[in-house]
Order: sequence, then structure tokens, then C-alpha cells
Amino acid sequence: MELRQQLKLSQQLIMTPQLQMAIKLLQLSRIELMESIQQELEQNPALEESPEIMGEEVSAEVADTIIPEESTTKEITIEERIRDDIDWSNYMDEYNSPGRSALETESKDSPQFEAFIAQKETLSDHLLWQLMMTKPSELEEQIGSFIIGSLNADGYLKVGLEEIAQANECELFLVQNVLNLMQTFDPIGVCARDLKECLLMQARHLNLHNSVVTEIIKNHLHHLENKNYKAVAKALKASLADIISAVNIIKGLDPRPGLRFSPEEPQYIIPDIYVYKLEDEFVIVLNDDGMPKLRLNNFYKNAAGKEDAVSGTTRDYIQEKLRSAAWLIRSIHQRQKTIYRVMESIIKFQQEFFEKGIAYLKPMVLRDVALDINMHESTISRVTTNKYAYTPQGIFELKYFFNSSINRFHGEAIASASVQDKIKHILETENPRRPHSDNKIAEILEAANINIARRTVAKYREMMRVLPSNKRKQY
Repeated sequence: MELRQQLKLSQQLIMTPQLQMAIKLLQLSRIELMESIQQELEQNPALEESPEIMGEEVSAEVADTIIPEESTTKEITIEERIRDDIDWSNYMDEYNSPGRSALETESKDSPQFEAFIAQKETLSDHLLWQLMMTKPSELEEQIGSFIIGSLNADGYLKVGLEEIAQANECELFLVQNVLNLMQTFDPIGVCARDLKECLLMQARHLNLHNSVVTEIIKNHLHHLENKNYKAVAKALKASLADIISAVNIIKGLDPRPGLRFSPEEPQYIIPDIYVYKLEDEFVIVLNDDGMPKLRLNNFYKNAAGKEDAVSGTTRDYIQEKLRSAAWLIRSIHQRQKTIYRVMESIIKFQQEFFEKGIAYLKPMVLRDVALDINMHESTISRVTTNKYAYTPQGIFELKYFFNSSINRFHGEAIASASVQDKIKHILETENPRRPHSDNKIAEILEAANINIARRTVAKYREMMRVLPSNKRKQY
């Protein structure tokens, strides 16, 4: 046993901050990228928005952030002669007075802009307004407000009456009376405790007391879920036509009455790339609308270039912020170039799809594009995640163009997305009284020269959220 020193030469990969930032930005969606840029603008004083378009000049500008070039901006001069009869004292008093803006011209009695902003009415506001219209007592108002606060987004009451009575220190019958009153409020079905009660409240509102509709809701919802109408007709000793009419009425009821007051706004897809066909070529346009144009702050650039202007600690801080800003600008440029190259390669492989439609989509994997543009598969995976392209065939996520292959009996393989589109077309054109089973769909595809198993058809059908044939049947 002995101790001795030994030299060893080895290589290892190190994730530099610049590489980490580039990888992070590459996999962000458009909305996440804009949020990340806005956060960096707030935290990094060396980064600012530029009204000019980001181009190669900006890329060259960030090449050297340690000793930047001096600004060549000319000093602004005013040659116009200023009048001598201006009362500067009144001028300064007017524009420097506290609490007022130099451009403020509105009177104190004028309405505020906030009063004109439209706000969507919430379910709580809608129910509270109806409760106050009944002129409740102080205790009834307290109980009603507690019930409103205990509703979920669908309008269901998820708290027991005993708990409400205990929380408000009142009798149980009083809570029941307030709840019965609130169950008559608009929208009908709100304040119900489960789906059965919600549907019964709506059925009673339609004057369907003690009818086939209410009987089905009370005792045969499980048969309704499985579309076992014959069992319902046998149990209620009614004709199948009457059961189907009642079921159609139940289908028109709202199982989630509070959802229409949901404050959630729909999130619309904003494409990252636009693909247009001009004459015989496809043109790729990156979507830069709303994207901040970034540049380095000239003040910090000049401060970093003058050693005598700032102390050593301050200079290190400025240089660190300049490096971070430069890395961000470079990473955004690299991200845009990579997305462009990936889309260019996709068009090369899937040109028939862009010209003719989904039926001509070819099988393709990440490796195909990676080899074509000389990048790693992981990079292609990051680029195609949460990125959308507007094409002549519609808006698609970039992941959509990468499909597994399904063999044909004769000829080249076909993309799985094309097979799903064919299955969707078959389901849309089937007879609703005699819907196709998964076996039948597989036979139809086999006749179209597509070799596919029944279980694969079932998997694709479930991916499209289509019910089995026994639940799609309409009487």
C-alpha cells in the first residue's frame, strides 16, 4: 500500500450556461418563450427592447460584450431660437406639481376607463344577485352565501347540509329551506348535490313530473350509460319508441349547469411557422409578431468598456449581465434558425401532404430529419415539441408529421395518421342503425390494401374518442 500522485488525461461533456439556455429556449412554446423573454427584460438591466428588426447586425453586435465599441450616435442639437418671453416659473410649476401628469387633461368628474372594461359575470355573482332579489333575512343571506361559496365549477354543492348548519350555527331545516330556494335559481340544475338530482331538477322545470324521463333518471341511469334501451323498456313496461323519446329529452339536459359561467378563456393556437405555396414552391415564414426585438443597452456597454468609470465589482456585475443578455439573443436567433431548418426538411419529405392532403402523409421518424440537417434526434424532438405550423392543409403540431408506418399488402407503407383519417371517414359514413364493428373496419381497410389488425383499429378508435359499435347504435 502506498500513496502516489498520477496524471490522467480525460474528456468529458460540460453543460455551459450558454448551452443550457439554448436547450431551454429550444423546447419552449411560443407563449413560454415570450414569458421567458419578458422575465429576462425585468431582471437584466443590460437587455432592452429595440424598435428595429433583429437581424445580422444585432448578431454581430453581441459578438463582443466585454469591450464593446463606442457608440457613434451624434449629439442632438436644436438650432431653433427659443423665445425670450416665456414665463419659466409658471411652466415649471405646472409640469412639476405633485400628483398630476403633464399630459393630464381630464376633469375630476370624468368617468374612469376602468368603468368601461367588460368583465364576465361569475356563477357566484349571478347566484348572489338572485338571492338578494328574494329579500332574505340576515341569517338566510349568510347561509346562502356559504352555499354559493361551496359550489364547484360545475355548479354542484360538495358540502353536506349538516356541515353548513354547524358552520352557520343554525337549524338543519333552515339550511334545507334556503337550498330548496336556491335550486330554483338560474341556471336550472345549479346547487344540486349529484348528477341525478341535477337532471331531476331540470326535468321538473320542464313539467315532466312522474314521467318516463324522471323514472329513467331515478332508477336506470346505468342502463342509459350503456345504451341498453331494451332493458329500460322491459323494466318500465314501455315501448322502445317511448324510451328513445325520453332518452333524447335527457340528452338535451345540461349535466354541468355552472360551466357556462367559467372564467377560463379558450387558449387559441398561434402558429410558430407559416407555410405558403407560391407558384410551384413552398415558402416558410417565421412568425415574429409580438416577439420583442432585443438588443444590448448602450449605457452598460460603454460602462463595461471604460475601466476607470466603474469599480471592479460593478464592472464584473455589468459584464455578467451583458454576457447573459448576449447569450439570450444568440439563443433566440439559433432557435429560429433551427426551427426553420427542421420545417424545411419536413417539407422536403412530406411535399405530397402539403399539396394533396392527409391521405398522402408518409411515414417519417425523427432520425430522418436529424440525418438530413445533420443534428441530433434529441434536438429535433425539442424543436418539434409544442411548435405549430400553419399549412395549406390546416394547422398542425410539428410532431404530427412524424408517424409510424403501417404496411400495405402491395406497395409502400402508409403513415398511421393517414390510416386514422381513413377510419374517421369510415365512421362518419356508416349507417347509424348498423354501425361498423372494429372487425368490419379492419376488413374494409384490408380491401383498401391496408394490412391492419382489429386491436390496432380499436386503439385508433379510442384515440379519436369514438365509442364501440354497440354504444354508437341509434334506434
